[in-house]
Amino acid sequence: MSDLRIRSADPSDVPAVLGFWRVAAEGTSISDDAAGVAGVVARDPGALLLAERDGTLVGTVIAGFDGWRCHLYRLAVHPAARRQGVATALLSAAERRFTALGGRRGDAMVLERNVTAHGAWSAAGYVREAQWRRWTKSLG
Repeated sequence: MSDLRIRSADPSDVPAVLGFWRVAAEGTSISDDAAGVAGVVARDPGALLLAERDGTLVGTVIAGFDGWRCHLYRLAVHPAARRQGVATALLSAAERRFTALGGRRGDAMVLERNVTAHGAWSAAGYVREAQWRRWTKSLG
């Protein structure tokens, strides 16, 4: 694992991140386009964390903090790099970021059908809160 590097994304990473998500992420988001990813990087430069091994992107997580809540999105690990500590390293980096910003609890958006991810989140100490349900509305 010592060859794994975690860093914040910069604007030049946007195309690589979008391509990576097509291979490694489950499902799509309305924000999975260049403008959406560039917006995260511009608004909160430390939020999109990348895991690289030998210069190759192997994992991502968005660790967004709005001053009130710590939100985790787009935890994705390349299929060939799974079960090698990449998700653990990304979540540890996200949690350090949240703590430094004054955050007190992280929450994650995890697809119900992505049972593989459920195990990863559970192993990282996250628990499912069945009393919450996500409500959404497209804005445009």
